[in-house]
Amino acid sequence: MDYIQNIINPLYVPGFSLQKLVSRFVELLSYIFMKETLRYLAGIAGPSGYGSNATAEQVTVDCSCLLPSHLTAIITGATSGIGAETARVLAKRGVRIVLPARNLRKAAEVKDKILQESPNAKIILLEVDLSSFTSIRRFCAEFLSLGLPLNILINNAGVFSQKLEFSEEKIEMTFATNYLGHYLLTEMLLENMIETASQSSVEGRIINVSSVIHSWVKKDSFRFRQIVNPKIYNGTRAYAQSKLANVMHVKEMARQLKARNARVTINAVHPGVVKTGIVREHKSFITDSLYFIASKLLKTISQGASTTCYVALSPKTEGISGKYFADCNESNCSSLANDEHEAKKLWNQTSTLIQRRLRR
Repeated sequence: MDYIQNIINPLYVPGFSLQKLVSRFVELLSYIFMKETLRYLAGIAGPSGYGSNATAEQVTVDCSCLLPSHLTAIITGATSGIGAETARVLAKRGVRIVLPARNLRKAAEVKDKILQESPNAKIILLEVDLSSFTSIRRFCAEFLSLGLPLNILINNAGVFSQKLEFSEEKIEMTFATNYLGHYLLTEMLLENMIETASQSSVEGRIINVSSVIHSWVKKDSFRFRQIVNPKIYNGTRAYAQSKLANVMHVKEMARQLKARNARVTINAVHPGVVKTGIVREHKSFITDSLYFIASKLLKTISQGASTTCYVALSPKTEGISGKYFADCNESNCSSLANDEHEAKKLWNQTSTLIQRRLRR
């Protein structure tokens, strides 16, 4: 009660009891929540002109005539779900697509589907396991040997595991795949992106697909060593920590790119709540019931891919870097994700870890 009193005191109005003030405070929170929920359900457009109901095709329909020719995009995790839809829409807009995949058979199926709709699409399949540093290095060497430009890098792949697993580098699998793998991939391709932007005068864009769940992580539970090798494991917490790291990666890298005057931007996106493979792999009566009740709040896969496609192609995002987007508009990430000191510390710890593992 003392804690609540300390919060309420600055707002205290004579004649109002503590109970009434708390009641008013709860009413205010409920109003804000309902207002945002109604805005979401109605798909009300934000400053970008788009809202939660916009699809990936809708947000890029006006971009195709404005896009420079011969753009190349790498999209991880594009064998299903949001990644596959992102690849389909970007290919439809004339972008050459490189699909890194652990399962090349699934990647080939995605390629075939895209070609059925866009026969002239250029799609390249390359093998990679994002949990393996060795595999990532091999992929990057193979891609760079093709001599292609790289305009867009979409770090979309994500895994969720309810049980504790480790990568070949002895790192917790969710963190290794969702964050460390994309960190290394980005580092190894960055110079190519900067060179491409310089030679073509077309801004390079890097997009980390994160999640609003990153805001669940508190500072006292975000300990690098414990995340890499947890003693007590919780799948949801591990996933949230990896998504927080994705946003922090954006914040620190945007600062570094600006210091270099590089014509490459990096942003994070929250795709929304979409029933993708990550959820289907962990079905239960509870989750199915909740999804049935909240079905109107769920996005379709095309709606889920819209923010990624918008940030990747829209002229309205030109020059914007280090931001967090949701529903095709700039949004707010957590205070921890915005902590410049913590982002720099994570960057340094990550760099040290990867260098040590690669020297083995």
